[in-house]
Amino acid sequence: MKILFALFMLCLSAGSPVLAQTYSLVIKNGHLIDPKNNIDGPMDVAVQDGKIALVARNIDARQAKQVVDAKGLYVVPGLIDMHAHVFHGMDPDRYLSAGLSALPPDGFTFRVGVTTIVDVGGAGWRNFPLFKNTVIDQAQTRVLAFLNIVGEGMRGGAWEQSLADMDPRQAAAVARQHRAHIVGIKLAHFEGHNWTPTDNTVEAGKLAGIPVMIDFGGAEPILPIRDLFLEHLRPGDIFTHMYGQVRGRETIVDLETQTVKPFVWEARKRGIIFEVGYGGISFSYSQAIPAMKEGFVPDVISTDLHTGSMNGAMKDQLSVMSKFLQMGMPLKDIIQASTWNPAKVIQREELGHLSTGTEADIAILGLREGDFGFFDHTGYKVRGNRKFECEMTIRAGRIVYDLNGRAEPMVVR
Repeated sequence: MKILFALFMLCLSAGSPVLAQTYSLVIKNGHLIDPKNNIDGPMDVAVQDGKIALVARNIDARQAKQVVDAKGLYVVPGLIDMHAHVFHGMDPDRYLSAGLSALPPDGFTFRVGVTTIVDVGGAGWRNFPLFKNTVIDQAQTRVLAFLNIVGEGMRGGAWEQSLADMDPRQAAAVARQHRAHIVGIKLAHFEGHNWTPTDNTVEAGKLAGIPVMIDFGGAEPILPIRDLFLEHLRPGDIFTHMYGQVRGRETIVDLETQTVKPFVWEARKRGIIFEVGYGGISFSYSQAIPAMKEGFVPDVISTDLHTGSMNGAMKDQLSVMSKFLQMGMPLKDIIQASTWNPAKVIQREELGHLSTGTEADIAILGLREGDFGFFDHTGYKVRGNRKFECEMTIRAGRIVYDLNGRAEPMVVR
């Protein structure tokens, strides 16, 4: 394929005047899916100076220094993983806050088409500067963050149970100071029968003008999610681990009737955001399958990436997307839930689309056909015959991952 494409390019240049190379990169022959701009069909994309320069049906490849033949592939905005843990460090006692369970972003993003990753709660208001200096400022991946309401961040154990460390004013002040990187406030892992952590998190979100994400559950007796949705959260706030079914957490699907609870539909109408946050044990087919059958699909598809989840049932962003494809979610909707939807949720609407003038974050995806097994942490398994695979990732106009050497030439000199 590459040889034929190169010969075609040579023949064109031999029979026509040499054109000035207007673009640094042109992607040819791909099927473009850009939900924000309502594009779902054959379209070429040109890049110059790190930005999207042109989207059109037929862009002359001779105008580019580098050309990618995307025939048979999907060209989409760079994926946004809105739930991950990338505040990695060397302290074994700090869990996901400068600890060993978090992951360095660049090693786990570009290979699956992710150009923006959001750390959710690894850093708190006490140690966000360390996260910024050691991870955000060093990564090629765009790294954003939900700031933990707990000052020590997601350190684990008793640290995350400290009501005294859940200071909404301190959290809001740090969020405002680092507005370029902090997109929300996070609450996670609190185990008490107490609404104070939730309310302090929402208060911090109000003060900073940003949404909050709630990882809810663990209380005995269980705090009702109806009250969470309808009395404590605001429109635009996020309920993560939406398909979880674990001890101490109320489910969105009624276990007896196998239907989505009526107040969950009401919460969606009210503007509560439902996000996958797959994780190690936070996704169960026993919840996802009946919910999907009723049409209760996720607003945002995300991973909850860390060392445990990536080596368990979750794997990565494309694996989670593949599971929703297998469950019948339309491909365009899957792309939207992995690009434009999360961009809107985190109030970064310059991301998640390929409009002219925006930063050129692009993923080129294939659909591999075969016999695949998709399973959850309980061991429940379903079969599928299609699976997403990343062929290429472009970040700010530069090719940062090329699975099969599709770029011609491979290196621009």
